[in-house]
Amino acid sequence: MSKSFKALGLAVSALALTHLPASAQTKVTNEGISATEIVIGTHQDLSGPIKFWGVPVSNGMKMAVEEVNAAGGINGRKIRMVIEDSGYDPKKAVLASQKMVERDKIFAMVGPMGSPTVLAAQDILFDAGVLQLFPLTAAEFTFKFDPAKPQERLKFNNLLPYVESTRAAVKYMVELKNFKKPCIMYQDDEYGKNVFDGFTQQLDVMKLKPASITTFKRGASDVSAQIAKMKSDGCDMVLLGAVIREPISAMSEAKKLGWEVTFLGATPVNVLEVPALGKDAVEGLYAASGFEIPYEDTAKGKVKDWLVNYKKMFGTDANTQAIIGYNAIQTFAFYANKAGKDLTGQKMLDALESGDKFQDIFSSPPTVFSKTNHLATTITQVQQVKNGRWVLVKEGLMF
Repeated sequence: MSKSFKALGLAVSALALTHLPASAQTKVTNEGISATEIVIGTHQDLSGPIKFWGVPVSNGMKMAVEEVNAAGGINGRKIRMVIEDSGYDPKKAVLASQKMVERDKIFAMVGPMGSPTVLAAQDILFDAGVLQLFPLTAAEFTFKFDPAKPQERLKFNNLLPYVESTRAAVKYMVELKNFKKPCIMYQDDEYGKNVFDGFTQQLDVMKLKPASITTFKRGASDVSAQIAKMKSDGCDMVLLGAVIREPISAMSEAKKLGWEVTFLGATPVNVLEVPALGKDAVEGLYAASGFEIPYEDTAKGKVKDWLVNYKKMFGTDANTQAIIGYNAIQTFAFYANKAGKDLTGQKMLDALESGDKFQDIFSSPPTVFSKTNHLATTITQVQQVKNGRWVLVKEGLMF
């Protein structure tokens, strides 16, 4: 990646800035900390519609836990991670979170999966003083906090947010190809709403009107009606607020109809499974992203070693999701180490808000937080599927 992109990685969104009153007190738990271990929890979709995300994310997390513990742990304490399957169901996520807080006595929830599931369960954490760190959703509720609610200070996000990344990618694509009739098809939940908000906000700035707006139910397998409507409405670009199956279904349906239109995916579309499963149907697909996807035959150094070790551990190639899960644990370990040997919830919170920067091995923008900013970065890039692989098109984008 270019030096300019890495430098831009230090930027943070002014939208994430907020202030807590001096008198506000945030309760932070000390549960899960003993002389020998730190207990953390996570809920993932291991059996539901986005298990293509949940399984590799949890694998990446397990790999990182093993590495941290093999290296001596965190100031002598080993990480013990409790993983629960939410099935991408908000009700199951609530039950899983209650169990981890009340029975497992977790210190922090690290990398929980999904916008609707995280949103449904987060108040359980905040009420107990449990940190919600680096969830696998970039929805705004995961980093914006209300000054009147001091417990919301417990949430931090190190992913590229949906609204900002969508705005940057839409701006780039519209200017690049002079689109006049941009459209959107999005999942009808908190994730999809964030993508929709980014889309409409950017079109308002550019004085454009959406030619078509369609939605689909989370986990839907048939989007043929939505594609037919957007074709009829004359769309020249379609933004997909989707995950894995829907982009493939959408582009396959468009090809059946002989409809040549440009598709742009939100960040969850930028995963290896889309070109691997979609094959020729998704050739030419664009997507917003936060970092380049490494491939084993072209990777070098630590990244190459990491890809090889992942395959040895799990018998499959690493992907975007595995990297994100791995980074969630490594980021937690970095700040827990910074908190010192006498680890407490308050010291962990202070370490997270210290302004110290964590840099992963994948050349992502640095992770850095402060007392007024709990979002790591808003720097976006655009990638495209070419010959079955994601290829970097443009980096360093902001809206």
